Amino acid sequence: MSGFSPRVKAVLGPTNTGKTHLAIERMLGHASGIIGFPLRLLARENYDRMVLRKGAKNVALITGEEKIVPPGAKYFSCTVEAMPLDRRVEFLAVDEIQLCADPDRGHIFTDRLLHARGLVETMFLGAETIRRLLKRLIPDAEIETRPRLSELSYAGPAKLSRLPPRSAIVAFSSTEVYAIAEAVRRRRGGCAVVMGRLSPRTRNAQVALYQAKEVDFLVATDAIGMGLNMDVDHVGFAGLSKFDGHRPRLLQAPEVAQIAGRAGRGMRDGTFGVTANCPPLADELVNAVESHAFEPLEQLCWRNSALDFTSTDTLLASLMQPPPAFGLVRGQDATDAMTLASLSMDPDIRKAAQGRIATRMLWDACQIPDFRKLANDWHAKLCARVFLHLRHDKTLPVDWIANQFEGLDKTEGDIDTLMQRLADVRVWAYITARADWMKDAIPWQNRAREIEDKISDTLHEKLMARFVDKRAAHLTRRLEAKETEDLLSVVSARGVVLVEGHEVGRIDGFQFHPDPATQGQEKKLVLRAARRALAQEMPRRILRAELAQDDAFSISPTQRIIWEGAEIARLRKGASIMRPAVEMNPSEFIDGAARERLRVRLAAYMAASVDAKLAPLAAVMAAPPPPLRGVIHRLGEALGVLPGEIGTPAEKAALKPLGIVAGRFALFMPALLKPNAAAMRALLWALWNGVETPRLPPAGLVSIPASSNPDFAFMMGWLPAGPVMLRLDIAEKLGGELHYLIRKQPVVLPTNLASRMSLKPESLPGVLNVLGLRIIPAATLGPKFFGPPAPPLLARRKHVAVKPAAPPPPPPEPLPDSPFAALAALRRTAS
Repeated sequence: MSGFSPRVKAVLGPTNTGKTHLAIERMLGHASGIIGFPLRLLARENYDRMVLRKGAKNVALITGEEKIVPPGAKYFSCTVEAMPLDRRVEFLAVDEIQLCADPDRGHIFTDRLLHARGLVETMFLGAETIRRLLKRLIPDAEIETRPRLSELSYAGPAKLSRLPPRSAIVAFSSTEVYAIAEAVRRRRGGCAVVMGRLSPRTRNAQVALYQAKEVDFLVATDAIGMGLNMDVDHVGFAGLSKFDGHRPRLLQAPEVAQIAGRAGRGMRDGTFGVTANCPPLADELVNAVESHAFEPLEQLCWRNSALDFTSTDTLLASLMQPPPAFGLVRGQDATDAMTLASLSMDPDIRKAAQGRIATRMLWDACQIPDFRKLANDWHAKLCARVFLHLRHDKTLPVDWIANQFEGLDKTEGDIDTLMQRLADVRVWAYITARADWMKDAIPWQNRAREIEDKISDTLHEKLMARFVDKRAAHLTRRLEAKETEDLLSVVSARGVVLVEGHEVGRIDGFQFHPDPATQGQEKKLVLRAARRALAQEMPRRILRAELAQDDAFSISPTQRIIWEGAEIARLRKGASIMRPAVEMNPSEFIDGAARERLRVRLAAYMAASVDAKLAPLAAVMAAPPPPLRGVIHRLGEALGVLPGEIGTPAEKAALKPLGIVAGRFALFMPALLKPNAAAMRALLWALWNGVETPRLPPAGLVSIPASSNPDFAFMMGWLPAGPVMLRLDIAEKLGGELHYLIRKQPVVLPTNLASRMSLKPESLPGVLNVLGLRIIPAATLGPKFFGPPAPPLLARRKHVAVKPAAPPPPPPEPLPDSPFAALAALRRTAS
C-alpha cells in the first residue's frame, strides 16, 4: 500500500443534480468521514439524516455555535470553517466549492480545496464554473459533471396576486420581505418566511409550515439559494439587486441560477420568473439560466494559512502574504483580520500578547464571528475582553457569562429585535462552545441552546401571527384585488391616515395606531389600503428624521428622545457617562438597516446636545493641558464636580483660566451649576446609574433642605451643611470671604449672614461649622468686655476663646455705639 494515492474527485453541475446525496452516500460507505457545508442549517439538516442512518453515537455535528461530538464518532457534519482537519478520516468532502470565489469567505473554501484531504477519498461538490481553476490547481483531480434531473424554464412576469400556488418569492432585504409577505397575507391568506438571520429551528418551523401546505407561498431572501430542498414549483424574483455587505450590486447570472434552481426538485420540472416591481429578465440571462451555461471563474480568493505566531506584527504580516499561484487573489479583509489589526494598536493588548502562545490566543479570540454586524467597535471590544480574561485568568469569568445570558434570556420584542437577539445568542454560543475557554462548558452550551430555542419558537410564532391569517385568506378569496387598489389612501401632514376620506388611524413617530372604532370586514379592507399608504409614508419619515436639524429633537423628562411630538427612542447607559446609548423604539415599519441609521443620527444629536450644554467641560476635556490631563479626566467622569480639596497651589492656579475652581470642598466648574447645564448633568447621572432622572430644585435658591441622596446632590453642586444643603459656589465664595475676615482674630458676627444664605437663624451654627467656622457667644469673653447687649463673635472652628486674666484689668473707657468700633477699642485696651 506504500504506492497508494488518495483519490480526489470533483462532482460539478447545476442545482438538483444529487451531488450532496452522492457525497453522503460515499462517506457513509467508508469507515470514517468529514463533510463541510456552507451553512450551519445545512450541517444540522444533514447531521439529522446521518443520525438516522448510522445512529447518534457514530455521528458528530460541529459548527461554530454547536458541537455534538460523541466519544466514538466516525462521521462529522460540519460547517466548512469548523471542519476538524486534524482528524484523520478516510473520506472528506466540501459542498459548494465554487464559493472559493466569494470575496468574504472564499479563502476558507480555497484552503480546504488546496489542503483538506481524506486518507482514501476526497470529493468537492459545486458548480461547473470552477472546473478550469480547479483543474489548474489540482491537476490530478477527477472531474465528473452531472446533469440536472429536471428542466428549468422561464415563465416571465406575474403579479403577486397571479403567482401559482407552491411559489417562492425572493427579495433581498428584510423590508422587502416583510412588505411582500404582508401583501401575500392580505391577498392569498399567508406565507412562510425564510431569511438568513433565522435560526435553524425557526427556519425549519417555517419550512414545515410550507411543506404541510398550511400556506401555499414562501417569501425568502437569497438564503434559499443553498440547500433548501422543498416542494417549490415556481421561483419569482421581486428584485435583481442585493447589498453584499459592502455595496449594492446586481445579481450575477450564476447567483440567479442558484436561486431559480430551487424550483422543480427531483424529476419534477420547475419555472422561474419575476414579480412585484422587478423588470423582466434579459434574454441572455434567461438563456444562461435555462442552459446552465456561465462564464468560468477567473480567480479564487486565498489567504495564507501557515501563520507566524511569533508576535502580533508577524501574525499580521503572514496574513497579508501575497497569493502563491496564478488564479489566486486576496479577497476582502475578513472580520478576524480586521479585528486583529484593530486590537494590535491597543498598548494593553500588545503588552499581553507576548510570545507565540499569547499571540495564538489573541488570534483565537479575534475569530469570534461578528454575527451582529452593527458596524461599530462592539465586536472588537468583546474580542479584546475575551483575550484579556483568557490571558490573565485562563478561563472566562462565570459571572460575566451569566450576566450576558441573563440579558439575552428574553422573548419580548418585534421580529427584528428577536432576530438581533438571536445573533447575540449565536456569538455567545460560539464562545461557550470553546471548552478550553470555560471552566465547565457543557451547562453553558446547554443554556445557549435553550435560549436560542426559546427565542426561535417565539420568532416563529410572531412570523405566523404577522404573515399567516386564515380569516384574511377567506376574506381575500371573496374580494377582488382591484377593490383595494381603487381605494384612495393618504397620510395627512398631522400623521392622520385617511382611507376614502375616513380617518382609520394615525402615525405617532414611526408607530401606526389603528382607529379602534373600525371593526370587522371593513377594518381589514381599510387597513389593507392604509398599510399601502404607510409603505410610502414611512420611508419619507425615516429620511426626514435622518436629515432633520438637531433642534427638531428634544429629550423628555422620562429619558426619551422626542421628534415631531412623538417618542421615537430611549436613552440608556452608554460606554462613558457623557455618551449615553440610544435605543430605537420598536416599529414594524423600520427594518434593521434603517433602525441603525436612525440610531446613529440620534446618537450624534445626543452627543452634540451634551457638548453644547456642557460646553466648558467638553472643551477642556477635548484638549486638556498635559500636566492636568489626569485631574480633568476625573472631573469629566464626575460631570464637573469632583469632591475634596484637590491639587497643589500651582495646579490650582493653572486650573483657574480653564474655568475650574479648586476650592475647599470640591474641584468644580461654576458654569455647570447653571440651570441648563444642571439639567443635562442630572440626566447623564441618572442614565449612568440606571434610575429615573431626579427632580432639581428651582433655579436661584441658595440653600435647600437636606437631600435623601447626598451623592447626587453634591454632584449637582449642593454642599451638605448640617440641616440644609448650601449651593457649592456660594459656600466657596462666602467661606473664603469669612475666613479672610477672621484671618487675624475673631470678629463680630455679621448680622445679615443668615439671610445671605437664606437660612433660619437656628440653622446658622451648623452651616458655619461645615464652613470651618463657629460662633463664640460674647459671654465667654466676660461681661466687662462689652456693655450690654453683647454681640457674638465669628471665629475659626478651632479657635479657643480668651479668658480675662486675674486680677481683672481696670474698666475700659466707654465704648462707642458701633460694634466694630467697640471691638477696635477692646483690642486697644487689651494691648
